[in-house]
Amino acid sequence: MRTISVFLSMILFYVAASAQTAADTAAIRETALNYVEGWYESNPGRMAKALHPELAKRIVLRDTSGNQWLGNMGATQLIQNTRRGGKDTPKEQQQKDVFVLDIYENTASVKAIMSGWIDYMHMAKWKGEWKIVNVLWELKPRR
Repeated sequence: MRTISVFLSMILFYVAASAQTAADTAAIRETALNYVEGWYESNPGRMAKALHPELAKRIVLRDTSGNQWLGNMGATQLIQNTRRGGKDTPKEQQQKDVFVLDIYENTASVKAIMSGWIDYMHMAKWKGEWKIVNVLWELKPRR
């Protein structure tokens, strides 16, 4: 009888953990799509919904001499840039591939592949909502 009780407890724990992960995965994906589609729609409200106010978005830049530095952008600048955003990118060229790479407790890693670049995002569950805290991104080569 004890074996059955332990087994049932393990099943209930697994089901509860899976349900939480499925709900979190959906919310994380929605946050990433608010970011991606907010950009393409030039929708600053949708972009703002995805971002933590202390967002750090960074890219490694290089000049013609090979010197490198980090280009930095915060939430306010990204939201302002979204106003002009990617609205000129034709819908058939808008790439919106989102991959949830990992979730642990209140943190997640996500990869978003867009038409002109790739974003690696770190998210945090902040006040009950998933928000993008960090983005490291790289431009794709021009075709």
